Amino acid sequence: MREWRWPRAGKIKFSHLQFETTVYDWQGAQITLICFDELTHFTAHQFFYMVSRNRSTCGVRPYIRATCNPDADSWVANFLAWWIDPESGFPIPERAGVLRYFIRVSEKIVWADRPDDLMQYLPRLEDLPPGVDPPSPISVTFIPATVFDNPALMRVNPEYFSWLLSLPLLERERLLGGNWKIRPTAGLYFKKEWCSVVDEVPADLEIVRYWDLAATEKTEFNDPDWTVGIKLGRDKNGGYWLLDMVRGRANPGDVDRLLLNIATQDGNRVGIGFGKDPGQAGKSQALHLVRALSGFTVVAAPESGDKLTRFGPFSSQCRAGNVKIRRGSWNEELFRVLEGFPDLAHDDEVDACSGALEMLNPQMKSWGFYELSRQRFEQLQAEQRGKPQPTQTLPAPGSMEWLAEQNKSS
Repeated sequence: MREWRWPRAGKIKFSHLQFETTVYDWQGAQITLICFDELTHFTAHQFFYMVSRNRSTCGVRPYIRATCNPDADSWVANFLAWWIDPESGFPIPERAGVLRYFIRVSEKIVWADRPDDLMQYLPRLEDLPPGVDPPSPISVTFIPATVFDNPALMRVNPEYFSWLLSLPLLERERLLGGNWKIRPTAGLYFKKEWCSVVDEVPADLEIVRYWDLAATEKTEFNDPDWTVGIKLGRDKNGGYWLLDMVRGRANPGDVDRLLLNIATQDGNRVGIGFGKDPGQAGKSQALHLVRALSGFTVVAAPESGDKLTRFGPFSSQCRAGNVKIRRGSWNEELFRVLEGFPDLAHDDEVDACSGALEMLNPQMKSWGFYELSRQRFEQLQAEQRGKPQPTQTLPAPGSMEWLAEQNKSS
């Protein structure tokens, strides 16, 4: 922490918010100017709490300034959404520097183009103590900039532009282009164009719904995992149909009710599965859910292997065009998570897809994707060393031929 003081009692302090609770070190503070460097590295709770400390009687109107680089999965991306083109991810030029106004109502942000449009949400003058003026909405604007808006840096450090150009695609689009929609490793294990989105599905599918379970409610102070249920069907030709996705953040009791309500909607013909954590706690939870879902076919199975390995067969099926997805309002959220895997903070949809495919194929060992990659990599290395290996034909992991080979070896 560094601090500079002036004879007339003014001061500038460089400090930090290392933890969520560090904001309470500033309780009681009056700060005329608050500057955030890289706002996406702070949580929404940290930001809005510090906004409440932006107050002063020194004669200077309190204000806040913040810098940031794009991050499609940060709260800042949602906060600045009006200034960003939802298709391209780049700032909308004619909205740069345009003032908007907001207030928070029941933990939700309400926006307006004029402060008068928000007065209905604020206390009325007659409801306030005598001599107290009614509060005003908070004004916000966003001014995009690139390296070309810093000519002093370009003159002194002209190679900096080349350094930005040499970045990998994700970082280059964010740091050089200013793209707010590009996401980590998008398409490495899934691309939405691999799967057809359909309006009708066959009637004679074998169907399961697999749940990736979590049991923590969302509050202003946390960012818990989601409870996600993926409904997956398989037709007589071995094709897969992703029929529905349900997700929520809830406490254990509400999760129980969610599973029971969805099971009732799905009907008895839909099998239900979920992962069973090792240890006594996992066994107790599994027994509790099986009892809660009496009357339905329920399978609780331990999940083995890392996330990447388990997702391999589902990824292969999608890449081969063997997975169709029923059109629904949940499609885009599913695509966002699957395309962002494995670098997003939450990948519960990935685990649910993996579990659903395994549930329809209990003989699946989940090793095929990475075993095939390992063999191909070793063959490539040998060829580069001048030692060609015998050609070996391998079935695609997750295919019917691959499953047949699995049955032979088991």
